[in-house]
Amino acid sequence: MTVRIGIIGPGGMGQAHIARITNVLSGAAVVAVSDLDAERAKAVAEPLGATVFADGAALISAEEVDAVMVTSFGPAHEEPVIAAIEAGKPVFCEKPLAPTAAACLRIMAAEQKAGRRLVQVGFMRRYDASYRQMKAVLDSGEIGEALMVHCAHRNPTVPETYTADMAINDTAIHEIDTMRWLLDEEFVTARVDRPKKTRNRFAHLQDPLVLILESASGVRVDDEIFVNIQYAYDIRCEAVGETGTVSLADQHKVERRDGGGHHNALSTSHVDRFDGAFTTELQSWIRSVEIGKTSGPSSWDGYAAAVVCDAGVKALMGDAGTIAITMIDKPDFYANDSSVVVA
Repeated sequence: MTVRIGIIGPGGMGQAHIARITNVLSGAAVVAVSDLDAERAKAVAEPLGATVFADGAALISAEEVDAVMVTSFGPAHEEPVIAAIEAGKPVFCEKPLAPTAAACLRIMAAEQKAGRRLVQVGFMRRYDASYRQMKAVLDSGEIGEALMVHCAHRNPTVPETYTADMAINDTAIHEIDTMRWLLDEEFVTARVDRPKKTRNRFAHLQDPLVLILESASGVRVDDEIFVNIQYAYDIRCEAVGETGTVSLADQHKVERRDGGGHHNALSTSHVDRFDGAFTTELQSWIRSVEIGKTSGPSSWDGYAAAVVCDAGVKALMGDAGTIAITMIDKPDFYANDSSVVVA
């Protein structure tokens, strides 16, 4: 079976996914494209022999489309995701599932009404081999219970269109989801610390910042967000247990020793650093569509991340100190493990 995919909003991330589906992955083909920019939709569709649809609704309802990918910007996610659910078609939605917790609740309501899971959210770090090895160590209990986790999310730079809240909603959201999954529990408080600002930033940004989260059992997670660090795209994570630690290693394949010292290459973007994770994520989704069993990060995970982001943004924008995080009880509908890779 070849899964026939329709893509809504093929910007940079969408086009990267199309390239993987076309050139790397098996079992799927992109057959339909829709975008607000008609010229971009045409340019993306033509090399694929795909059909261009005037809007997302027409694409979703097309008989030639088996499954939908939503890769448009966050505020535009809710409508096509719900439409795909109502059409009974599996939908892969890039993060965020939606920009507000309320919108995520509406998506969950539609999915539960449909009676089966149809949504996978693009939290690709769960598919990264290094994070998965970290989780295996923590789950084994070999270093005792986790007490603290130190994270860093460093970008070389961001454009001037990057707004202050995006440090939480667009950047820290990755650590928020990954830490929920790594620790297997929810967060109950959030605060933001404001270190000295870098000179290499736009005036409207607090850069760097440190997001401090506390889990239900008391695990403290600190996440350094530094989006104008200049030197590389550098992702770090160390979990401190009762009898040991486990951390991500540098993501390089070779080390070099020469007159300049001992060094290795560093990633320059998320596409480089998490290429393997993106590949595993999408192949798993395609396989889940083939067998009719949606897996991976769920609508609940999208909602939980949005609630934490809301608290983080509130802490960043105000002087309220520590913000309590409250969310609905997890519905039984989402009780199954959402971190399974479908082979």
